[in-house]
Amino acid sequence: MKIHEYQAKAILKKYGVPVPQGIVVRTPEKAVEAAKKLSSTVGYPLVIKSQVLVGGRGKAGGVKLVRNEDEVRPVAEQILGMTIKGEKVKKVLVEQGLDIRGEIYLGIIVDRARKKPVFMTSAAGGVEIEQVAAETPEKILFSPVEPLLGLTDAQIREMVFFLGLPKAAVESFRSVVRGLYKSFVDNDCSLAEINPLVLTGEERVIAADAKMNFDDNALYRHPDIAKMRDVAEEAPLERKARQLKLNYVKLDGKIGCIVNGAGLAMATMDIVKHYGGEPANFLDIGGGAKSEQVAQALKLIISDKNVNTIFFNIFGGIVRCDLVAEGILEALKQFPKWKIPIVIRLSGTNEEKAREMLRDTALISVPTMSEGAKKAVELSMRQA
Repeated sequence: MKIHEYQAKAILKKYGVPVPQGIVVRTPEKAVEAAKKLSSTVGYPLVIKSQVLVGGRGKAGGVKLVRNEDEVRPVAEQILGMTIKGEKVKKVLVEQGLDIRGEIYLGIIVDRARKKPVFMTSAAGGVEIEQVAAETPEKILFSPVEPLLGLTDAQIREMVFFLGLPKAAVESFRSVVRGLYKSFVDNDCSLAEINPLVLTGEERVIAADAKMNFDDNALYRHPDIAKMRDVAEEAPLERKARQLKLNYVKLDGKIGCIVNGAGLAMATMDIVKHYGGEPANFLDIGGGAKSEQVAQALKLIISDKNVNTIFFNIFGGIVRCDLVAEGILEALKQFPKWKIPIVIRLSGTNEEKAREMLRDTALISVPTMSEGAKKAVELSMRQA
């Protein structure tokens, strides 16, 4: 689950991370009021920042500096309602401007290869960390944290030396690092990021931006965070999938993939790309899926207008192949005029029975995963 910048900053503030003063508003009129209130204590300049769950806001014109009261309304009017990477801006954060002398990237992710949290620190803050990693990887310090030991003073000292921080900024930086790590662990985050962490003219550090993602499977432990979910900002298909309790992520390709098991789903996307296709989604119906879930998954994929081919890749272990076939037949009854080609590979428990059930349909049955991926890519390219 993702949350907005202003929400992430509110969480970090509870953990002692300094953040600029700011007010979230939804209209230009409220932006003017917020600017008056803030300027009475912190003065100008102020920053008006779009609040959307995508990156690249600055490049898209969704973050602008205002130097006086006259600039507030026109800038707010410009940003509110604009579209950034497909998301419409419905609210903005009117925030204190900062005296920026340097910008740092500071973030934590769960590294699944190392099986532990890893800090990433870079003096090249203010830009996308993926760009820094691709072009100048030597500018990033990776610091794995042993979960049983936690973050150590030695690791923080290493970050300080790597960044070349002035002595006066070290204590505030140490406080930020510890606060970020504690918020990450306490709230079951999959990512916690400050970009940029600003070094001010007073040689203090302050979180000018913040991003936090959370493990959906742990949200039952954090009802306060679960309430922060902005349903209106989510892709409609992802919202629908969550309601159906399906593990679904929308992608940009044309081949809809319906698979049982997360590992098999990842392998399916890989083999589709290997043969020159692009998956339209990750969709794991689960190892114990029933026919109703299969039907709901197929209806979800068919409703994606970008999909021109569907690839079912089912290994019948816990889930029986005949139940999958039953779900497919049930879903197709609701789409009597469907024209999207469907390739299906069924292997495992009751596979022969399942193939017999689907024999008189227009589905294209294949014996192996590799053949299924090849066929799906071939059909998708014909439809393009």
